[in-house]
Amino acid sequence: MNVSRIALAGGVAASTVLLLAGTASAHVSVQPQGEAAKGGYAVINFKVPNERDNASTTKLEVSFPTDHPLASVMPQPVPGWDIEVTTSKLAKPLQMHGKTINEAVSKVTWTGGKIEPGRFQQFPLSVGQLPEDADQLVFKAVQTYSNKEVVRWIEEPKEGADEPETPAPVLKLTAPADDAHGAAGADAKSSDSSADPAEKSGKTTAASSSSSEDNTARVLGIVGIVIGVAGVAFGVLAGRRRTA
Repeated sequence: MNVSRIALAGGVAASTVLLLAGTASAHVSVQPQGEAAKGGYAVINFKVPNERDNASTTKLEVSFPTDHPLASVMPQPVPGWDIEVTTSKLAKPLQMHGKTINEAVSKVTWTGGKIEPGRFQQFPLSVGQLPEDADQLVFKAVQTYSNKEVVRWIEEPKEGADEPETPAPVLKLTAPADDAHGAAGADAKSSDSSADPAEKSGKTTAASSSSSEDNTARVLGIVGIVIGVAGVAFGVLAGRRRTA
């Protein structure tokens, strides 16, 4: 009887820990695809989990930092969702690739879709040029549910302190890239992405064909060696039988 009670209590405690851990980690967050290098460009994903079991997430608003504005923000289409990009006048113009930028994106809003209970959705953005004088960027997100509930993920986490109840998404920036703080690398990537798809496909096909030919040659070589060894062994055995 005592053993059963202890096991039951242990199970309840474990379930409580798992429930609390899941609740603490289930918030709107942002992560880069690869790295987000200072001075460069990056693709970032806002991950939005649905924390309610009786309502769906129907709207996401992400506000961009005003202390480090981003002039280039391009959302990737998300099936079923409409995207609105809001720009605002900058108090201090930015210089980017020799051009003066007077406006920057201040907010991106996704509507029209649905994140059902027990599901999550990612909202990708291509952003740049990332600041060189910051270690992180703090975004403020507002999540709206189908029952009109609004959750504001706007509390900035403080180093050494406990995580806030509704933390804002934080993008950690890495050290600058070697190629002119990532700008040249971004231009190269952009140039490569604008290349003729047929040309890129041809290169891929040629590489695959070459690799396939190399593999075939290796296999045939190994098969030849095996056949040769087998022939020698057969000849030796045949000679022994004749001698016998």
